[in-house]
Amino acid sequence: MSMREHIILMAAYNKAMNTKLYAAAAQLAPQDLFGERQAFFGSLFATMNHLVVGDTIWLKRFSIHPAQHSALGDIRARAAPTGLTTPMATDLAGLHAMRQQLDATICTWAAQLTEADLEQVLCYANTRGVVSHKRFSSLVMHLFNHQTHHRGQATTLLSQSGIDIGVTDLLMLIPNEGQDSAAAPQV
Repeated sequence: MSMREHIILMAAYNKAMNTKLYAAAAQLAPQDLFGERQAFFGSLFATMNHLVVGDTIWLKRFSIHPAQHSALGDIRARAAPTGLTTPMATDLAGLHAMRQQLDATICTWAAQLTEADLEQVLCYANTRGVVSHKRFSSLVMHLFNHQTHHRGQATTLLSQSGIDIGVTDLLMLIPNEGQDSAAAPQV
């Protein structure tokens, strides 16, 4: 699997897991969704908000890539959140709408990437203004790793509330390969 194909897979995984996360969160009472839970961002809602903030910030950075991917045109035109906890919505429905839009953008953008795009070095400034020059493929992998990290925190909070989000392993989306794949045991 090429790096581009892996990124397309990660975009699909991200979308599928966010769909499960929001469906599970919708089962919670407001106090369980918004209440302080001693998590890194406090509440489940704040953790989910941070994921929207983080994805928006990273996509905004990615929008300056020399390839000027058309899927990021809307992101390119809007202002980036000013901090890692910037409120993006006041309720789950509003945040979910933003999440769905971001996931669609990520999937479309991933399909537009080329291997040459991934080899570029991207110069960007973090939220404190510190400038970095990093390989674009590594930054894209960070985007997906960041999402997985905080979704793990969110699924723990859901589990503590008695809600099982189900299987979250990337393995479920990785296709079998080779002649013997049909006979391969499922783990």
